[in-house]
Amino acid sequence: MALRIEDYAIIGDTTTAALVGRDGSIDWFCAPRFDSSASFAALVGTKADGYWRIAPRESPRPGTGAPMLSSSRQYIHDTLVLETEFTTSTGSVRVTDCMPIGSSTPQIMRMVEGLTGRVEMRMDLVIEVTDHVRARGRAITHRGRT
Repeated sequence: MALRIEDYAIIGDTTTAALVGRDGSIDWFCAPRFDSSASFAALVGTKADGYWRIAPRESPRPGTGAPMLSSSRQYIHDTLVLETEFTTSTGSVRVTDCMPIGSSTPQIMRMVEGLTGRVEMRMDLVIEVTDHVRARGRAITHRGRT
């Protein structure tokens, strides 16, 4: 189940964007443009519809319990570079997310930085290229390709 919409922040590169949840999960991303099919679409479906989560290991796997939410998050100055901090019983860590502008193909950059103590991290990645406008389970032809 997706987070509340107010628990998401946007990162983008002027041609597309991704939504990053307070649990460290990118639950919406279309490439190469805003109107392309989604690679990460857990926001409108389930985690099986694609997501990319980087979070402390002690946060339960998606769908197995309430996720650990960040203790703070902010954009760096006047940019769409997002910093999300998690505090655990053993330390704190920052995940920085951005999409560089000017690249020939969309890129998502995610950097993990230890702040205090020791925090074990986990990454979960499910990529699902679907077209949620059409029925699921059918072969989709997009611009001449199946």
